[in-house]
Amino acid sequence: MSVKEDLPQLPSFRNPIIDADWPDPDVIRVGDEYFATVSSFNRVPGLPVLRSTDLVNWERIGYALRGIPPLEHYRLPRHGSGVWAPSIRHHNGVFHIVYPDPDHGIFVVSAKDPAGEWSEPRPLLLGVGLIDPCPLWDEDGSTYLVHGWAASRSGRKNVLTVVAVDAGLTHALAPGVDVIDGNALPGYTTLEGPKFYRRDDWYWIFAPAGGVATGWQSAFRSRSPYGPYEERIVLAQGDSPTNGPHQGAWVEGVDGDHWFIHFQDRGVYGRVMHLQPMEWRADGWPVIGEAGPDETTGQPVIVHPVPGGNVQIAQTLAFSDTFSNGLNPGWYWQANPGNGWVSTGTHPLNLSGPANDTGNLRLLPQLLGQQLPGRACVAAVTVTLDGTEDSRAGLAILGRDYLWSGLRSTPDGTLLVVASRRGGELSELIHHTEHIDGTSASVRIEVDASAGVLVHVDGGTGSTAVDPGFTAVAGHWIGADIALFAAAPLGAQQPAAAGFGPFTLEVSE
Repeated sequence: MSVKEDLPQLPSFRNPIIDADWPDPDVIRVGDEYFATVSSFNRVPGLPVLRSTDLVNWERIGYALRGIPPLEHYRLPRHGSGVWAPSIRHHNGVFHIVYPDPDHGIFVVSAKDPAGEWSEPRPLLLGVGLIDPCPLWDEDGSTYLVHGWAASRSGRKNVLTVVAVDAGLTHALAPGVDVIDGNALPGYTTLEGPKFYRRDDWYWIFAPAGGVATGWQSAFRSRSPYGPYEERIVLAQGDSPTNGPHQGAWVEGVDGDHWFIHFQDRGVYGRVMHLQPMEWRADGWPVIGEAGPDETTGQPVIVHPVPGGNVQIAQTLAFSDTFSNGLNPGWYWQANPGNGWVSTGTHPLNLSGPANDTGNLRLLPQLLGQQLPGRACVAAVTVTLDGTEDSRAGLAILGRDYLWSGLRSTPDGTLLVVASRRGGELSELIHHTEHIDGTSASVRIEVDASAGVLVHVDGGTGSTAVDPGFTAVAGHWIGADIALFAAAPLGAQQPAAAGFGPFTLEVSE
């Protein structure tokens, strides 16, 4: 089922198909097109929606969530919270995305056009620790929802529960029933991320277990939505270099072939998206990828013929931005945005930074980011700062640790700065500082293939290379971000006023 590296004449794709942080993907086909959504956690807008015609080349067509409810709660960055693993479905001409907030419950947004406006989120199940929901409209008119549990909130995990709900996904019709207990299955830990399907006379739950970095994908089947379910591991790392291949979606292609999209945890680069062929065996069970050491369990392929024969475009979905037409829709904030954070002015992009800076960029909601590509890259921008005393603005690599370079205003003039902060440190470590004439500087941050960082700064007297000895790291359940920001110190009477020139992001092939 795989294509060897020595067969370049075949039109092939290479995994990962999106080499950046697009976690917990779910995919459906509607007509001749495929649609996907992923977890967005604390990033706003949330629930990005992707479209493809071949399952390999994807484009971002919008977001299903303009702000995370409760809106005031998410005015501050809630790292590790927000939107966890969603599902996307199409029923009776309407698209639905069902997503969990582990601190509040399970919510639904709907739209007739996935590239258009989505409804405001409505609660389906309110409660703490409910995660990873997926609905199923049954052939007899019944509707069910399967979900998992987060032990960090509810005290239970490794269990999947099925709830009868109404067809409009507005409320439960009966109490939930635990249908699969991973604690009763040898070797199972962290059973989560279920997807609900009906095929022939079987109910299927596809669900991963074993953890995001080291786990596997299982399939469960039963004649009843409430079980009992039989179980089989259908995808594991095996002899492949792809760790933890699991949590994703089964989709039938336009040509009738079957496919499985899943993620691989790449640490600082987040959970990158893979595509695997899927085959239904004569015994009625699926095998994903190519045959592994155990013939009933597949393992990931790296190279495979492209569905439909289309040529693969190397993708991270990273982008440069001149800001000439406003913000590229791929940018996101670290929390629900306030009014006026993006303002009009003399620069291509003007950011107004609230007076909320206590010295830790990770606590600021107004960082404007995109995913760090899963390959070596170079980000560059010109920064201008016209803010209050001790305000700052610049370009950052943000994870649990962060590095930033840009400008800080002081009573003695404007400083060009390179600084970093690691999670356990009480303050930032300054790697470089210099006074500049004027209020503008150019910053370039190079991230190598191992996530090591080199910074080049130019305050108008020539470029200076700064090696801060910094390696980018992942955030909380997400990969690292590349971000622009402006901020004034807590209690300042005026916000920081910063301008940014065209932003460029070059990604290695």
